[in-house]
This record gives sequence, C-alpha cells and structure tokens, in this order.
Amino acid sequence: MVKFDTIVLKIKRQERAESKPYWEEFHLTYRSYMNVISCLQEIQKHPKTFDGRKTTPVTWEQSCLEEVCGSCSMVINGRVRQACSALIDQLGDYITIEPMTKFPVIRDLVVNRRVIFENFKRVKAWVEVGDQNVKGPGPKIAPEIADMRYHLSECMTCGCCMEACPQFNDRSDFIGPASINQVRLFNTHPLGANLKEDRLLTLMGKGGIEDCGNAQNCVKACPKGIPLVTSIIETNREITVNLLNLLKK
Repeated sequence: MVKFDTIVLKIKRQERAESKPYWEEFHLTYRSYMNVISCLQEIQKHPKTFDGRKTTPVTWEQSCLEEVCGSCSMVINGRVRQACSALIDQLGDYITIEPMTKFPVIRDLVVNRRVIFENFKRVKAWVEVGDQNVKGPGPKIAPEIADMRYHLSECMTCGCCMEACPQFNDRSDFIGPASINQVRLFNTHPLGANLKEDRLLTLMGKGGIEDCGNAQNCVKACPKGIPLVTSIIETNREITVNLLNLLKK
C-alpha cells in the first residue's frame, strides 16, 4: 500500500457567488484508507492553513458517501469526479481540489446544479400518472430492455458529464448528455413513451441534440459508466424517424 507522511491539499475557495476565488493550502497527516471527504472533514475540525493561519472551514456537499447521491462532485487533480470515491492512495500526496466550472459557485466547492433539473423538466423526464383507480400489474418489459433501462436509470445528476462536455458552457444552450439520456430512459418505458414525441421535439429545438459535438468526454467522465454516447446516438436516430413520420403526415 502506498504511504505518505503528509498530504498537501491545495483548494480553490470562494466566499460567496460574487466573490473573487483564491487558493489555500492545507497539510494533513496521512492515514490509511483516506478519501477526499475525510481530508475535508479533517480541515473542518482544524481550519488552519499549512503555515498555521486560521481560516474558515471549507464548504462542500455530501450525502450518501457511496457514490450514489452525486452531490460531492468536484474537480480533483484536474478531473471531475466524486470526492467520496477519490482515494488518497490513488491520488498521491499533492492534491488540487476545485469546484466544477460549468455551474455557478455558491461557496467554495458547492455549486448550483439547478440547470440539470430544469433541463430534465424541459424533456419531461417522468412517467405520467394515469387513472388512480386502475389497479393490477403494470405493462411487461422484456428482460433485456429492463437491464438496459436500469443502467440508464443510474444517473445521479452529479453533473460530471456536463462538466466534461466542451459544448455545455455559458456561451451555449446545449441541454447536455444527462437530459438526452433521460429521454432515452423514459421513451423506452411502455407508459413513459406516451410523451415520446414531445421529448423528441424538444431535442429538435434550440440547444437540442444537434449541439452535441461528439467529443465523447461525457461517457468517460460518468462515475456510473452510463453509455451516454449510445444514448445520444439512439435518441438521434429516434429523432430522425420521428421527423420522417411528421413529414409524411
């Protein structure tokens, strides 16, 4: 096992949304099995920089601590990832930590990911509730479709795919790979398909699937290994088929 005497954390900080960012460096004593979250917790207990200057505790988000909630996304050593699964033994003894750059900073490592959920609403990423009085089993789904959909449903809205996407930025209206994946997820559901055409029409509009530059960074950045590029390809095919059907009418 790799062992270090001291871990150096260089953290990009920002007091509030309108403040100018700055860097602070912290030195921690190495312990086995540490991750970035445990390092931030140590700083929270004793908020002092490497030269002994008192500072405020670093602010970050966390919840599940098992790479399920997606809330602890940050840029670690230049790569966007989950802090809970970022192990110090694999990162080395000098670590840089920054907030994601594609979302507004609220404070330190906390960013506002609201745009993800707003985009989910744009593509109607839900299954409409029908008659509440109808009871009995739901529609059957083939095992291979269920397995495919389960993998798509693992999206935890962490924002990593959007952070890594060169097309998703403040100069573009691109809806992002996560929303396109949601379209595929719900369009392949027997009841969710009732809104299929609405979703496809949304992706045909401004900021839709045509804005994808096919960089394929998203699938590499996804912590859950969701086949986002495949979702984009399959959804693009569905859009083409839908457009041809509309032209026939």
